[in-house]
Amino acid sequence: MSDMSAKSAASTVAKAAASLHRLPHATIKPHRSSTRGHSDHGWLNTYHSFSFADWYNPKFNGFGSLRVLNEDRVAPQTGFPTHPHRDFEIFSYGISGELTHRDSMVRKGQEAGVNADQFYRVKRGDVQFTTGGTGIAHSEFNEHKTDTVHFLQIWAVPWKRGLPPTYHTSRFPDEAKREAADKGEFVPILSPLAAGPDATAAEEEAAVPKLPGTIPIHADFGMGATLLAPEKSASWTVGLGQPGVVTQANKRKVFVHLPMTTKHNKKSSGPGARIRLDGREDAILEEGDGAFVELVNAGDKLTVESIGSAEAEVVVLDTA
Repeated sequence: MSDMSAKSAASTVAKAAASLHRLPHATIKPHRSSTRGHSDHGWLNTYHSFSFADWYNPKFNGFGSLRVLNEDRVAPQTGFPTHPHRDFEIFSYGISGELTHRDSMVRKGQEAGVNADQFYRVKRGDVQFTTGGTGIAHSEFNEHKTDTVHFLQIWAVPWKRGLPPTYHTSRFPDEAKREAADKGEFVPILSPLAAGPDATAAEEEAAVPKLPGTIPIHADFGMGATLLAPEKSASWTVGLGQPGVVTQANKRKVFVHLPMTTKHNKKSSGPGARIRLDGREDAILEEGDGAFVELVNAGDKLTVESIGSAEAEVVVLDTA
């Protein structure tokens, strides 16, 4: 075969492969686990998808309003002592074990009568959400005697500074995520505050999200998750699936993360969870990997296929 014929054949194959992509206008760039920041402090084993604390990489300083995604494991009887937050939307997504959130005013032995905003044990399926706003202080400890807690901590930049600080906690059980996966869907977890950036004090207090059943966030931002069995697939509808839910409809960004659910399990065998995005062979993710999806528009469907030997827990973060 001549060089010209070979080039023509290669071009034909490339065009055929591209035609299989549901989002040919989108770019998808994997963010490999090996390129994340990593620190093992003994009590805390943490991976940073974006620059954080003592790890800085100018290539990974955020993605739209997404600023932090840490995959943390905290040893029993250790954790983060009381510390302040302000002017970030911060949420913890429980994967295994339990993480005890305490408002700065709640001490051990004083939990009686307090609500979930002040004291809560975040377990698998729970999402604990904090608006730092003008300032808030809490501790996050693994108070379990024997089990390590594994969770994602995620930060987003809000649409304005100086918001009233608040907490929200909701549970998104495995059953709901598997039922959604059976339908080829994701469970929505976060959606923008319905009242928008100019919400009144009463609307802030009411905390109504754009999508019922989700946690309201002060940003043009959405989050979803699903649990995909091997050989199953699901699609995330960019912009949270309904017209008007997000403000910016065009040129949105979606960050996909595949947590390390079996990679640190010594009893597991095989390659674990693996996923493929938009049918692309150059967009296959292993556990711990993420992917930057850009140039997508509200209403686009990002397809995720589970191609590994274990159930894949897929988290998507949809941002302007």
